Amino acid sequence: MNKAEKKNWTLHEGVQMDAATAAEVAKIACALQSLSVYATLAYENEDAPADLQPLVNEGLEAMHKIFVW
Repeated sequence: MNKAEKKNWTLHEGVQMDAATAAEVAKIACALQSLSVYATLAYENEDAPADLQPLVNEGLEAMHKIFVW
């Protein structure tokens, strides 16, 4: 991450991860959040399988254990 990029997250207290790994994991977390929005909209329109939203929620819960947003 260069100085021009501002991160919108911090690691929870006690979570130890080098900066490069944390940045990559944060990208995954952001993708999961985007997928969550998509799944919510799709679910409201009945375009998504019923098991998609719980799966996405599990991923988001895991990311919230690592990062403070």
